[in-house]
Amino acid sequence: MEQGQGDLERLLKWAAEIGISDSTCCGDSCLGHSLAVSYFPSAGGRGLGAARDLREGELLLKVPKSVLMTKEILLLKDEKLSLSVNDYAHHSLSPTQILAVCLLYEMGKGKISWWHPYLMNLPRSYDILATFGEFEKQALQVDDAIWAAEKATLKAEYEWKEANALMKQLKLKPQLLTFKAWLWATATISSRTLHIPWDAAGCLCPVGDLFNYSAPGEEPSRCESMEHTMHDLVNEDTSGMADMEQLVSDSRRLTDGGFEKDVDAYCFYAKKSYKEGEQVLLSYGTYTNLELLEHYGFLLNENPNDKVFIPLEPEIYSSCSWPKESLFIHQNGKPSFALLSTLRLWATPQNQRRSVGHLVYSGLQLSIQNEMFILRWISKKCTTILKNLPTSFEDDSLLLSAIDKIQNLDAPLELNNVSSTCRDEICAFKANILQKGERSSMESKERWRLAVEWRLSYKKILVDCISYCDEIFEKPAATTGVGSSIFVSVWPTYMVYVSTDSL
Repeated sequence: MEQGQGDLERLLKWAAEIGISDSTCCGDSCLGHSLAVSYFPSAGGRGLGAARDLREGELLLKVPKSVLMTKEILLLKDEKLSLSVNDYAHHSLSPTQILAVCLLYEMGKGKISWWHPYLMNLPRSYDILATFGEFEKQALQVDDAIWAAEKATLKAEYEWKEANALMKQLKLKPQLLTFKAWLWATATISSRTLHIPWDAAGCLCPVGDLFNYSAPGEEPSRCESMEHTMHDLVNEDTSGMADMEQLVSDSRRLTDGGFEKDVDAYCFYAKKSYKEGEQVLLSYGTYTNLELLEHYGFLLNENPNDKVFIPLEPEIYSSCSWPKESLFIHQNGKPSFALLSTLRLWATPQNQRRSVGHLVYSGLQLSIQNEMFILRWISKKCTTILKNLPTSFEDDSLLLSAIDKIQNLDAPLELNNVSSTCRDEICAFKANILQKGERSSMESKERWRLAVEWRLSYKKILVDCISYCDEIFEKPAATTGVGSSIFVSVWPTYMVYVSTDSL
């Protein structure tokens, strides 16, 4: 929800007064030298744009430690809050729970809060998974996603009940004691806090949280290198430890800001060069679309870090030493290195696996027959998953278009191209929000749209994987004349035999 221009101007003026700046020069506003608040309709809404041409690595914004909203600073500014939070009875609360209580307590102060200009610019609602109602959860369709939403809601409710005694001790206003208020506070923390080394809850950073998100793309070579090194470590080969440390170091560079002790401030840098007017984006780290939805309340149409985990039989997991989280399909539809390696080994007779293991983990194909078998297996698995879902990829594409046309619930919709299942879903949505107010209806519509958008991206990965497998499968089939069995040389003086009876 976009905030008023007046609130934004007050925020920027206040920020300048307390030392937040994109320049070494002082002024009435904290922005204008390097950055400017702009609206990007198709890329996150309100965000920060380049006020001039910016160079990669250039310092863009500096926020002093004293103005970061952390538990430490909030307690220092309020003795009553400090005494209550430090009460032994509340020591079981997590840092995030305490920060959520502090945020609600500060909101209760209204205009007398030192943070008031900042608090007035925070969104009034969020779309993280914990805020999804039952209808929106079921609209995700995929069991893992539905369970993630249910867990998020249960966790939020449990933590709210745990923190209730502290909130009552602080005599928060009744509206701030509700579960809805708690969801708002925890969603604010989940979606807007930045990492700081001294507090696991992180910090709220005025102006610094206006940057919109950009997914850091990982080059295939780095992904492959990481997977190779992970396997070496799983098998206690410490020779790859130095490589792993370097990769971990490189992954830290995927973020574009951090707290710097020498200047006692949170500093933000340009991840690349920008032309004047371009949106300046911040990478929080690598997240799948489901993780973005869970923690931040949005997703990306083209997220290079998205992935799909397909269900595998127990014997497949037991046939390899790869961690389960490395067995997935990439956003572009290609199976991960670890998934291909695992299936190649699993498709090999058990008494031959030890002798070909080093070849598999080197990324080598064992034979044409073996490769055709696993490609067929992956394609069939993806097809089965898609068939078992209530709607198809094409259905969801049309449904998204229909959702965008829903402005007035009483107005008729053109649904000729929408399947009967999607029509039923639209009717269920209307019934779900019939008793809700106008604002709640719009929030529910946006969460429903996000659920459909997520399941569409999930299905697209599966569809692309089927196309990828079929394309690879057709190439050798046209040139090799695959028979019922074949000998293929995969290593000097080494031959592998694979029967195709099971294909």
